[in-house]
This record gives sequence, structure tokens and C-alpha cells, in this order.
Amino acid sequence: MKSDLDNMGLIDLISERHLQLRKLSENLWNENSDIYVADSEWFILARIYQKEQTTISWVTKHVEISRQATHKFIKRLEQKGLVQITKLKNNKKEKSIRLTDLGKEFYEKNKFLEAQLERKIAENIGSEEVNRLKGILKSDWGL
Repeated sequence: MKSDLDNMGLIDLISERHLQLRKLSENLWNENSDIYVADSEWFILARIYQKEQTTISWVTKHVEISRQATHKFIKRLEQKGLVQITKLKNNKKEKSIRLTDLGKEFYEKNKFLEAQLERKIAENIGSEEVNRLKGILKSDWGL
């Protein structure tokens, strides 16, 4: 893989590492849980976790997934008992969504597993390099 990475530009390198880390994170989760959660479902859970309680339309607008796919993933999360969907009192079209206790537990357990993965990366490239990379990724790129 090293030689493949040598020939990539910045965007492809970021993308390749992202895919690699997502796959490792997914495998870590699947080794530690009986309930499979897809990468897109994690992305949706993260958006809901940030807001505590929000609407399905807000989630749909804040993920880079089609509206139909987002609704499909939300239904799956509801079937797994990770989110609860309720009707809003003053709006017949809109529905509220929040994480269940199990959903919060799953999200926090997954964050712990991701922190373990981050520590493993730091062991290999150094904590200072990890912190520098995080700083670069958080900085304003002027885009």
C-alpha cells in the first residue's frame, strides 16, 4: 500500500486514509458488538448525538447522503432500537428524532473504540504528529 500512497495527491491521500480508518473502525465495532451499524448510520447517529433531539429534516440537510437513503438509514436505526421517532405536536409533516439510551450507549462505545484506534496511530507516528494533523485538519483552508 505504501507505494500506492506515494503516487497520490492530497485529496486522494485524505480519501484513502479516511476509507482505511472507517473500515478499521467498522471492524472494531463488529468485533465488539452483535448489532451491525453501517458507516452511514454512524454518521447519522453522530449528527443526532450532537443535537440531543432534532428533526429528521435537519438530519437530512446535514449529512452528505441522499434524502431517500437518509430516511432508509433512519428507519434501520429505529428498528435496531437506536433512535426514537415521534410526531411533532404543531407540525403534521415533520418528525422529531432522538437517540434512545441504547443509541447513546452505542455511540459512546464507538467513540471509545475510535479513541483506541487513535492511540494506536499515535503509537506508530507519534502523539505530536497526531496533534499536528488534527490541527491542520481543523484549520481554515480558505476553501
